Amino acid sequence: MTDPARRFTVVSFHAHPDDEALLTSGTLARAAADGHRVVLVVATLGEAGLADSPRSSLGETRRAELEASARAIGAQRVEVLGYADSGWSAAGEPGPDEPGRGSREPFSTADVDVAAEELARILREEDADVLTIYDVNGGYGHPDHVQVHRVGLRAASFAGTPVVLEATLDRGLLLRAVGWLRRLAWLLPLPQVPDLSRAFTARADLTHRVDVRRTLAAKRGSLRAHASQATGDGGARTVALLLRLPWPVRARVLGQEWFREVGRTPSTPLLDDIFASLG
Repeated sequence: MTDPARRFTVVSFHAHPDDEALLTSGTLARAAADGHRVVLVVATLGEAGLADSPRSSLGETRRAELEASARAIGAQRVEVLGYADSGWSAAGEPGPDEPGRGSREPFSTADVDVAAEELARILREEDADVLTIYDVNGGYGHPDHVQVHRVGLRAASFAGTPVVLEATLDRGLLLRAVGWLRRLAWLLPLPQVPDLSRAFTARADLTHRVDVRRTLAAKRGSLRAHASQATGDGGARTVALLLRLPWPVRARVLGQEWFREVGRTPSTPLLDDIFASLG
């Protein structure tokens, strides 16, 4: 365990607003509550995301939601790199229902070294101790999420950030949870779910399972902040589904967050402290 008197800085890097709420908000809120500095960085404003909000202003809507999420978490700085949201096109071109691009290229096709240097500048400014990114799969394969992994690793090497954590999910638990939700579909409509058989991270490769039950209120506040992402494409989405979970299920589903520390050999039990390697 880390010395409770020491204070660290964690920079949490994400592809779009609401990703921080889904994968890391409980852990970040716990760090902030313990007196550590929390910085959020997103590559894009998520303007190509599904939403019932007007497309012309979706990016600015999601910027405001990100700021509200940061307040719920207790983050002390928020930065947007300003790349265009790639949508689901691996080539980075707008799909038929996606909005036009901004002045910057899609994040998924941006030069990795250029984007990494932008992130590294923030890491240096903050003298960051920990950087969170995504796993090599980008979780479920979104091209911007895969790019977060590439850019984050490079940025950490540029800045000399000592600990890199891949925010992810336990694949086995996720597959079981989706099975349970499908059986409860009459009560909680299930959003469209991609093939998850190779998504996220196998239990054997995980290094951290962080208990975030004491910051569930902050995590739910972070999720609620992303109101534009609660519905879209004709139905409820993951954010809304998680907020509707009844209390006994809520604590079980939302009460832990998962990470793989780059370069660390997994051990049992899994670590419950993202700063453990800092000693």
